[in-house]
Amino acid sequence: MDKQVADATANRKAEHAEYEETMASDGAATELLGLAKNRMAKFYSPKLYKPAPKRELSEEERITVNMGGTLAPTNAPGGIAGTGVTAAFAQYQAEATDENIGFLQVRSKKSSGAPPPPPATAAAFKKSGEESNGVISMLDLLAADLAKEMQTMEVEEKESQKEYEELIAESAKKRANDSKSISDKEGVKVELQQNTLNMEKEHKDKLGESYAKVELIKSLHGECDWLVANFGARKEARAAEVENLQNAKAVLSGADYSFLQTVMARRHF
Repeated sequence: MDKQVADATANRKAEHAEYEETMASDGAATELLGLAKNRMAKFYSPKLYKPAPKRELSEEERITVNMGGTLAPTNAPGGIAGTGVTAAFAQYQAEATDENIGFLQVRSKKSSGAPPPPPATAAAFKKSGEESNGVISMLDLLAADLAKEMQTMEVEEKESQKEYEELIAESAKKRANDSKSISDKEGVKVELQQNTLNMEKEHKDKLGESYAKVELIKSLHGECDWLVANFGARKEARAAEVENLQNAKAVLSGADYSFLQTVMARRHF
């Protein structure tokens, strides 16, 4: 997911940079077409011509003029063909038709001087007007194409940015859910590890108790075997002991002690 977000960010940056560059080029091309159309209108349709704004003098320059002085010459505008348009126009020229390229090149070469006056005949003047109208229409068509392209790019840029923001939001949400899941699983893992340690300790204690019981049973079994093996001898010894006690009791009760000695002697022999 992190790699996808990084790739999407890199692609979005590249797309946005391309969008900015293309929009700047199209904007410069539109401005250049407007300048060309306005310059043609100066000679073919003076009513539609829009003169350049007058230079606003600073307070120091106004004082110089009022005192009869002269102002320093204004630097010529730079850019494409001295129009002041500085953005690259090569991309649009590469996409234009050969006819449009030829026209733009011809107009660029002749922009420094006034076009020749129209012929005196009405027919020639009408033809020139038709040509100027055709050229202006072509400029309008080029400007419309540029405007359409810029509008399409703006819509695509907004859609791409929207999709990128949605991807980032979904990625952030998924990251939060995954982080919570990992945290929960780590908690369960710690609990299971603790339970495992407790069970191992309990198993060890139970095993010790079992060994102790085995040893106890083994000891009891040995004692039982000894008792079983010596049961007859112990029985006879117990019977003899009982008899001796009875005889002793009888002696104490007044019986003949010599008789007791005789009986005991017989038993020894």
